[in-house]
Amino acid sequence: MLAIAPDGERCLLGRQSRFPKGMHSALAGFVEPGETLEEAVRRELFEEAGVRCDKVAYLGSQPWPFPMNLMIGCLARACSDALEIDRSELEEARWFSRDEARALLAGAHPDGLKAPHPVAVAHWLLRSWALEGARP
Repeated sequence: MLAIAPDGERCLLGRQSRFPKGMHSALAGFVEPGETLEEAVRRELFEEAGVRCDKVAYLGSQPWPFPMNLMIGCLARACSDALEIDRSELEEARWFSRDEARALLAGAHPDGLKAPHPVAVAHWLLRSWALEGARP
């Protein structure tokens, strides 16, 4: 899931310690029994980064190589840009401007930061927002 700041011009990316050096990605989580996709997106964004969201838009899905798993790609509109990062889930999380996101995708971020691999749902979520103007 890719949270978009209230101004529409920044997205939330985070990193786990297991990620390759410099890689930042959309956040991810699991749907709990009895939860809708929208509820899961809102819950996971709040649990991992302290971000409350209202509108959630589904963009697509991708089979995942674990048994019986499916990655669901969603954009979510954040209600504020305040962050409260759960350090047991994320090493770091911050808002990236659209220009920074474009630089990540081009492999040209000035700090050497990287986008997820092009086959990942997180990559096409970032691409959809940064380059194609997708919105929640």
